[in-house]
Amino acid sequence: MTVPARHHTAGPPAAGFSELENLRTRVDELLHAALPGAGFPGFGMAEPWAPLADVEEIEDAYRVELELPGVRKDQITVEVADGELDVRGEVKEKERTGTVRRHTRRIGRFDYRTTLPPNSDAEHISAELADGILTVNVPKAGKGQAQRIEITD
Repeated sequence: MTVPARHHTAGPPAAGFSELENLRTRVDELLHAALPGAGFPGFGMAEPWAPLADVEEIEDAYRVELELPGVRKDQITVEVADGELDVRGEVKEKERTGTVRRHTRRIGRFDYRTTLPPNSDAEHISAELADGILTVNVPKAGKGQAQRIEITD
């Protein structure tokens, strides 16, 4: 159900996809740490990064939890359109007075997208930010009642 923004597909990820995505994320981090601001396409700040997330199905909803430490709620936009949940924002680099000896925290634009299941109630989605975790609750739509259809001549 969940895919980072740069690999948006409709179906579930193929076997081994998460390992490749983790490898790419780590390479991005290493290149950004080694060459900050170099702007290589696909690396560092040139492309939005997807925050780490868990998606859980509970009895009456789907819950998406994203790790966004140090991000304020006014830096985050949560939108739903065409059956897709989109969480995006930007983490700005803080002003420093000293010399940075190591830089491994992510900065720049982030974008997390996931396709919502067909039984999602997009009208009643809620989001809460606490302790660096953004929790988005997507209620399930009520189960439809069986309805008898009259057959006409």
